[in-house]
Amino acid sequence: MPAALRICFLLNPTSGTNRRLDLPALLSQHLDANLVSYEVEETQYAGHAVELARAAAARGCRVVVAVGGDGTVNEVARGLLGTQAALGILPRGSGNGLARHLKVPMEIVAAIKHLNQPTFQRIDVGSINGREFFCTAGLGFDAHVSKCFAEAGTRGLATYAQVALREYRRFRPVPITVALADTTLETDCYVLAFANAAQYGNNAYIAPRADIQDGLLDLCLIDSMSVVRAVRVALSLALGDLPESGAAVFHTARQVQVEAARPLGFHVDGDYVGTSTHFSVELHPLALEVAV
Repeated sequence: MPAALRICFLLNPTSGTNRRLDLPALLSQHLDANLVSYEVEETQYAGHAVELARAAAARGCRVVVAVGGDGTVNEVARGLLGTQAALGILPRGSGNGLARHLKVPMEIVAAIKHLNQPTFQRIDVGSINGREFFCTAGLGFDAHVSKCFAEAGTRGLATYAQVALREYRRFRPVPITVALADTTLETDCYVLAFANAAQYGNNAYIAPRADIQDGLLDLCLIDSMSVVRAVRVALSLALGDLPESGAAVFHTARQVQVEAARPLGFHVDGDYVGTSTHFSVELHPLALEVAV
């Protein structure tokens, strides 16, 4: 009989939804002891999952599972870069963008059962100013909303929508220069999204044509946001037809340099990072293994 698959579950106890689920009980009930051996650890502070994931890989865990939202997934994935361990996901966040793109079941029991015999594949990884992202990164309004959302005190789609509507009235675009391999763009930035995967989360498709294994980032640029365009963008995010809507301009690139006229906020996988006037963005092909 082959050796059991060794899995480490890293649980963010404050993440997203379903916080009252008894994870150890669910794992005991739905993981096959003949196929899987496992351990569970809880994160205790921001960045802790990076350390725990790296340590789990070093002691021989084949799969390290992020139990939480996109922020937890980002930390665990960063800890696994350059190791022999693969990323697994039990989605328990507000958006679950990478999990949705990888077609991980949103229902926690179904996601657990899939880990009895996962499929392994490799995916691309993006970086912005040295900070890795696995789903999306972005400048401008989406980053600004991420910052305000983190300060809102409550989570969920309804809170995000409220914050976005409030900040829409306040946010102003910033002039930027975007250097791609074959062209330079002088434009205003309301949103500049770098998409490795197709969506932000909650099935909001910022780059529906994005392929997480093609060695390219999909860039979505929105230079301004009138009320009419805002409605068109909101509908297109839900319908997955933003490239056809005429409300945004799309490019693909392996490397991008952005200069902003004044400090501009940016996010990675929905978590606000800070501001800068220079952004160096790069795609690292097939740099992470995932278990899905």
